[in-house]
Amino acid sequence: MKKLFVPALSVMAIGVIACGGNSNSTTQDSTTVTADTSSAGALVTDGADNLLSDSEKSEGWVLLFNGQNLDGWHIYKGKQSNSWVAENGTLHCLGSEKDKSDKRADLTSDSTYENFEFITDWKIAPQGNSGIIYLASEKYDAAYLSGPEYQLIDDENFPEKLEGWQKTGANYAMDAPLVAAAKPVGEWNHTRIVVDKGHVEHWLNGQKTADYQIGSPEWTKAKTEGKWKDAKGYGETKKGHIDLQDHGSEVWFKNMKIKQL
Repeated sequence: MKKLFVPALSVMAIGVIACGGNSNSTTQDSTTVTADTSSAGALVTDGADNLLSDSEKSEGWVLLFNGQNLDGWHIYKGKQSNSWVAENGTLHCLGSEKDKSDKRADLTSDSTYENFEFITDWKIAPQGNSGIIYLASEKYDAAYLSGPEYQLIDDENFPEKLEGWQKTGANYAMDAPLVAAAKPVGEWNHTRIVVDKGHVEHWLNGQKTADYQIGSPEWTKAKTEGKWKDAKGYGETKKGHIDLQDHGSEVWFKNMKIKQL
């Protein structure tokens, strides 16, 4: 999330319909949300980090982070940065008191993806702020000017007032999360992002937090009336990078995997 104030976007409460046989619906705060019971919806808890099971391999999953180094990744647009390290089986963005620095930049996947399912486990430091940008292009000064962002932030302790569309699991600057599903700061969370022919789902700890169609009337209205009204390239990339945002905060990733659809 970039710290730019814009008026909060109005969000319509909608019922979310469970897809297929791997999920079921629950009711929370008068809003129907979807619970993910598939294997991709599970946080890894057995210590077998950054590995693919035989079943995952047969399903077409690929590791995006090997747990040892930054192979398969580069700094956005080849900028200079010393803020990303692989340590203790995690992909770690080092924090800094200075949000903007000549030595800070996003970390971007070498490969690009169009229709895919992406999962990762992550945790963030107190008052932290970051995001996962997908369908990102390197034609722009920043990845967030092209690709949608799955927001990661300390919802409870962030030092500035947060609008709904700034909270964890949101389609950042477009829609507030359908449900609050983040674990307390410092604990591991599980994220799942599905992109299929422009239809996007965000999942957080087994609950759906966003569901939208790129290019739909509702999506177009939110874009043209909100933060991205002057970002002509936003949402236009059909096949793009996975981009991990460096916002000056400490954040850790592991068990990062992707399956092309």
